[in-house]
This record gives sequence, structure tokens and C-alpha cells, in this order.
Amino acid sequence: MEEKKKLKVPHVYVLLIAIILVCSALTYIIPAGNYDMMTIETDSGAREVVDPSTYHSTESTPVNLMEFLSSIPRGMNEAAGIIFFIFIVGGSFGVLQDTGAIEAGLGKLTRTFSGKETLLIPVIMLAFSFGGAVIGMAEETLPFIPIMVSLCIALGFDSITGTAVVLMGAGAGFAGAFMNPFTVGVAQGIAELPLFSGLKFRLMVFAVMVTIAIVFVMRYANKIKENPQLSPMYEIDRQRENNLDLDNLHEFGGREKLILLIFIASIVLLIYGVITYGWYFNEISALFLGMAIIVAVIGKLGLNGFAESLAKGMAGVAAGALIVGFARGILVVLTDGNIIHTILYSAANLLSTLPSAVTAIGMYIFQCLLNYMIPSGSGQAAVSIPILAPLSDMVGVTRQTAVLAFQLGDGISNIFTPTSGYFMAGLALAKIPWTKWAKWILPAILLWYLAGGIFVMVAQMIQFGPF
Repeated sequence: MEEKKKLKVPHVYVLLIAIILVCSALTYIIPAGNYDMMTIETDSGAREVVDPSTYHSTESTPVNLMEFLSSIPRGMNEAAGIIFFIFIVGGSFGVLQDTGAIEAGLGKLTRTFSGKETLLIPVIMLAFSFGGAVIGMAEETLPFIPIMVSLCIALGFDSITGTAVVLMGAGAGFAGAFMNPFTVGVAQGIAELPLFSGLKFRLMVFAVMVTIAIVFVMRYANKIKENPQLSPMYEIDRQRENNLDLDNLHEFGGREKLILLIFIASIVLLIYGVITYGWYFNEISALFLGMAIIVAVIGKLGLNGFAESLAKGMAGVAAGALIVGFARGILVVLTDGNIIHTILYSAANLLSTLPSAVTAIGMYIFQCLLNYMIPSGSGQAAVSIPILAPLSDMVGVTRQTAVLAFQLGDGISNIFTPTSGYFMAGLALAKIPWTKWAKWILPAILLWYLAGGIFVMVAQMIQFGPF
């Protein structure tokens, strides 16, 4: 009897091309339209936002075959900063890995936590969750992912666990943020609410979102610890070249300690630069390239050894890095077709017809869907809050509730949607296929969506304010 063939999940490149094709077709169906932009002053400075009273139809610009096909190379161009950031960070960690310092340090940590490995998970996730909640930690998490993957595999878990403690930790904090200046701060500024008002309620949201994340990851990690073959990444993890061999560890001597100190100093400098000087991909890439050069000298890799390690590290993340350009192609065709603002305008009109009791949930669902097209938190706030804030006044929903709906809708899918640049960069660095990650994390995403919906309903019931 022939064994029934399992349904094979399409490669992420195939999925993204299919989505681009669907979005291109929509440009022939959805009328073109635009809002005018205006500059407003907020607590975080002047911002360009849509003027909600200026929506107007424009000439239809449907995406033709050449524009559809060129959307991916154009997406590559537009996302070049993120793509080359992934290459540089991946290459830099290849150099760091080849010095042996990471292996030696993780080996020491593994022996220290022998028998109590699971205790590391909530501690690390809490640290990242506060980073997400307070400073909007997203791109800044990426350097930690290769390290946590190696650590978790050595502790008897898998690469999904190592990636999840970073991405789900920071993601839970980002979605349940109580002081994130890039989402809560920007949205409240546009909605003319007091900066970081509603803190107590947001702390409850934060606690619930982080608890869901920690419980989800710990249950999975314990299952993998008991039976490693249950991991979707079992075969891939076994073939990794940088797995720790606990029986033959690199010596953790003075040179290795100095290299790790340089790495830690680089992370501290990264956080300082982001907060103080607004560093972004170019500056962070430069920082890690400089770190790689220094550790190569200390690790005595030699000039050619440095170059070979850098090239090997970049090659290892190439397939994942290019996904970012494919995903950007979605936004390219929606922009070419001038239909993003039409979708926004239609949603606002629909929400205005709903009873006030369900309008808040409608806003939440709309923000959740919008995040798949505009994964940037501040970018999403700039196009949606100027419309939803005055709309909330008309339908009996507080502006604070509208901001909460935006915050949750914007944050939850950031570590699920392939249009999220930093997230896809993280998977590239972890060498985890998006399809495997998506299937694994989907239950947690649905739990977060459910919890977010409940919080928005409660906020509407208590007239979450001050207004």
C-alpha cells in the first residue's frame, strides 16, 4: 500500500511571490486614492502624518507584468540597508565563532547550569521583554540570536527555543509595551494624549503577554529536552557546524575572556548608540564589523582567516537575508497601485457604521491586519492614528483605547509576518525556515490575539482614559 503523501508547505519565496501576485491583482480591483500628508508637532518631534479630511481618488495605476516582476529587485533596493545589515552581522558572528571564544564561554555556562537549564528561559525572556517594553527593542535583539541558539542546543533544547527566548521575549514586551517611545509614545503624541498615560493598565497587558510567551516557550523546551526528535529543527540542528561539543570544549582562557568582554562592550555601545544617537542599521553594522576585526586580531585568525570566516558567516545567512527583499516587494506593489490609503479610508468608513460596543474591537482587528502591510510601528501610527483618533471621538471609544488597539495590533504579528524585516533577519541568523517557525509559533500568536482582544474590550468597558 502506497504511503499517503504529506502536504508540502511551499517555500517562503513561493509564498511571498504568490502574495505579491495577489496584491498586484488587487490594484486592478481596488480604486486608487490618497490622503494628503501634513506635519504635526508631538512630544517626540515633528512628524509627517495623513490629513484625515483630505482623502481623494486618484488616477488608477494598476501594476503591470513588468512592475510585478520588478517589485522584488526594487524591494531588494529599498530594503538594502536591512539585507546588508544581516550579511555584516552574520559575517561578524562567523568571525567571533571561529575564535572559539563563544564556544568556550557557552561551555562554561552550560556546565554552570547543568541540571537546572530550564531556569535560564524565564530569566532571559524577562530581560528581553523589558527591552521591548521600554526601548522598543527589535533590531537590537539580532546579535543575541546566534548566541542563544548555540546555548540552547548545548543545553539540550533546540534552535527554535534559542530564537524564541529572544524574539518572543522582546516581542511580548513590544506588544504589551508600557513605555515604548516608538509605538506608545508616537501614537499618544499624534492622538494628543499625555505621554505614557494609562501606565497601570498597560503594565497588566505587559504582564499577561509576557506570561503567555514564557509558559509557551518553557512547555515546548521541556518537551524537546525529554525527546529532541520532536523538534521541527532536529535534523537541521544536527547538521549545524557551530554546535557545542561538550566533551571537547575550547579552553576558556584569558584570550577567550578578553574576546567576550569586547563582545559585551559592543552590545553596551550598541544600546547606548541607539538610545543616545539614534543609531540604525548602518551604524550597528559598522560597530559589529569593527568588533569582528578586533576579535580576529586577538584570536590570531590572520588576514585570510578573518576574510574566510567573514565570508562563511555571510554565506550562512544569505538565503534568509534575501527574504527581506522579497517581502518588501509586497509594499512596493501596493504603493505602485496607490491602494494603501484606499484600504485605510474604506476601513475607517466601515468602523464608523459599527455600534460603539464593537467599534473598539473593529479598530483592533483593522490594526492587526494593517500590520501585515505596514510592519513599522511608527509608520503604522503615522497613517492610522490621525484617522482613528478623531473617529473614536465620534463613535464613543476613548482615544486611549484606540491607541491600545493600535499598540497590540502593531506588536503581536511582528515575529510572525514575513513582511517584518528585523524578524526575518532574526530567522536568517538562526537559520530557521520561516515555514517551520510560523507553524510552531501560530498557537502563541493566536493566544496573544485573543488576550489583546480581551484587553481592548475591557478598555472600552471601563472607558480607558484620560479620554
